Amino acid sequence: MNVVPDTSVVIDGRVSATIEDGQFEGATISVPEAVVAELEAQANDGIDSGWDGLSELQRLADLADEGAISLEYVGDRPNAIERGHASEGEIDALIRDLAEELGATFLTSDIVQAEVAQAKGLEVEHVSPEVREVGTLTVEEFFDDGTMSVHLRAGAVPKAKRGELGEMRYEEIADEPLDEETIDEYAREIVDGAKESHDGFIELSEPGMKIVQFRDYRISIGRPPFSDGIEITAVRPIAQTDIEDYENADELKERLLERQRGVLISGAPGAGKSTFAQAVARFISNNDYAVKTMEKPRDLQVGPEITQYTELAGEMEKTADALLMVRPDYTIYDEVRKTDDFEVFADMRLAGVGMIGVVHATRPIDALQRLVGRVELGMIPQVVDTVVYIEAGEVNTVYDVRTEVKVPAGLTEEDLARPVIQVTDFETGEPDYEIYTFNRQVVTVPLNDDEGGPGSESGVDRIAKQEIEREIRSVARGYVDVDLKSQDKAVTYVEEDDISSVIGKGGGRITDIENRLGIDIDVRTHDENPNYGAGSGGSGGSGGGAGGNTASSQPGEMVTPEITSRHIVIPVDGSHGETVEVQAGGDYLFTATVSRGGEIQVSRGSAIADDLEQAIDQKDPITVVPS
Repeated sequence: MNVVPDTSVVIDGRVSATIEDGQFEGATISVPEAVVAELEAQANDGIDSGWDGLSELQRLADLADEGAISLEYVGDRPNAIERGHASEGEIDALIRDLAEELGATFLTSDIVQAEVAQAKGLEVEHVSPEVREVGTLTVEEFFDDGTMSVHLRAGAVPKAKRGELGEMRYEEIADEPLDEETIDEYAREIVDGAKESHDGFIELSEPGMKIVQFRDYRISIGRPPFSDGIEITAVRPIAQTDIEDYENADELKERLLERQRGVLISGAPGAGKSTFAQAVARFISNNDYAVKTMEKPRDLQVGPEITQYTELAGEMEKTADALLMVRPDYTIYDEVRKTDDFEVFADMRLAGVGMIGVVHATRPIDALQRLVGRVELGMIPQVVDTVVYIEAGEVNTVYDVRTEVKVPAGLTEEDLARPVIQVTDFETGEPDYEIYTFNRQVVTVPLNDDEGGPGSESGVDRIAKQEIEREIRSVARGYVDVDLKSQDKAVTYVEEDDISSVIGKGGGRITDIENRLGIDIDVRTHDENPNYGAGSGGSGGSGGGAGGNTASSQPGEMVTPEITSRHIVIPVDGSHGETVEVQAGGDYLFTATVSRGGEIQVSRGSAIADDLEQAIDQKDPITVVPS
C-alpha cells in the first residue's frame, strides 16, 4: 500500500498517529518534496507549523527505522513561481498529481483538499485534526488568586503583577532565572494546547509573535527577531464584577437602558476598564439587548450569549460591515486607539448601533479630546454622549456630553454665540468643560480653576490673550504684549511706531478686531506698561527700540516645525502648560501656551502662520524661548 500525505496532515502529526493505530502499518509513505519545501519555508520564517511538520517527518523516519513503514521522498521541489502561488492551490495541485501518478491513497486533514481529490477520482483518506482535552499548562501554575499577569523571559527570573486593582505590585515569583530551553518548551506547550483544545485558539500568528487565547488567559509569545529573546506574557482577569458593584449604578443602568448610547469607558492601563466593560456587557445583555464585541485580541470575559468578533480580513472596518448585517443593539469595542478605530466607532454609532468603547486616558476629559480632529466637532455628542472614567477599579467620574448654542463661558458678547459642547458632571449636574471653535481653532476650556491652581489663568483667559495677540500681531511689526484686565477688557502694548497701524484710520481697524473677539481693547505703548523692563510678561527688559527683537538675547530651544494641511505644529519638549515666545532668526513672532501634548499649533492662513511659513522657507532658525 502506498500513501501520499499532504502538508496539512503532516503538520497535524496525524500521519504517525494513524500508523501507530495500525491503519497504515507496513505501508510505503511517499512524502512529496513539495511538502518538505513548504515546511522548510515556514520554519525559516519562524512559523511554528513548519517546526511541527519537521518534527513529524522525524517521527516518520523513526518509524521507518523500526520497520513499521517504508519511507521515501518523491517528486520535485516546486519552483519559485509555484511557491509564489501556493495560496492559490498550486502546491496542493502538485501533491494531488503525485498521488494520482503513484496510484496512492491521498491522506489529508484539509476538507477542501479532500473534496477536490475525490472529485478528481483519487482514493482519499480524510482525517480530522485531533482535538483532545488539555490539562493545566505549566504557565498557569505561576498564577494565584491575586495574580493578574505573569512575565517570563529567557535568562530572567519570572515575575508577576499581583495585588488588587489600582494597587498592583510587580514582583519576582521564583528564585532562579529560566533558561532558553525551558521557556521554549513552555511556549510550544501553549501553542499546542491552543490548537488541540476546544478552550483555546491562536488569535494572531506572525513571524516572531503569537497571541493565544486559552481559557481565561491571553498569552503573548515573542521570539527573535521580533523580540531579542523568547518571552511569554500571560494575562488573566482577577475580578469579575456586576454593574451594581459600582457607584452611581442605578443612574448608569437607567441611562444605558433608556436608549442606545455612545459610551467611552476610559482610564489608565490596569485601572479596571475592561472589567467594568464586561459588567456593562453582561447587564445590557441580560436586559433584552443583543450584544456583540469587536476586539483584537479577543480577551473580554463575557457569557456564551455574547459573540466576540475580531478583525475581518485584517480590518475592523470590514468587521463593522458584517456587524451591521447582524444588527446588534450594542457593540463593545475594546481598545479604541487609532484614528481608524475612532472612525469605525463613529460610523457604527451614527448608523444607530449603541457603542461602548474602551480607551486609554489619564484624565476623564482626555477620552473626548481623542475624538477632536478625528470626528467632526459638531458630531461628537451624537457619537459619544457618556464618558465613564475608571480609577483603581472604581467609577471615578461620569460625564454627560451634549451640544448647546450659547455664548461660551467667559465671553460676553451675544453675537459670539455658537454651538458649544458642554461636558457636565453626571453626579452634580455642573458643567466641567466646554469645547468649541474659537477663531478657527478647537479649544477645550475647563470651567473651574482646580487644574491651574490658585492665581493661575483660566483656560478662557489664556485663549483670549493668544487670540488678541494673534490679531494685533497681524498688523503690528514689533513686539506685542497683552494684559487681560477682565473677561471683556484688555490692554495691548505695542511699539510706538505701530500705534497708528493697530488703531487704523478713525479707529476702524481696532474696532473690527474688538467686534471679532468680543473684547474691548485699549492700545498703548510699551513705555506705558508698568511691567515693561521688569521681566514679567513684558519685552524682556531690553528697552523699546529693538524693533521686535527684544527677546533675542534670551536662551532658546531650536525647534523644527512640521507643516500639515491645516496647521503648523511646533514641538516643545517638557514645557506643557508653560507660556513661551516663538522667534524666527532672533525676531519675535508670537507668544503661546504649550499644549499637554508638548506642542504649539498655529492655524494656517493666519498672519502669524504666514510669517512663520516665510521664516521656514527662508531657513531662519526657529527657536522657543520661555516667556
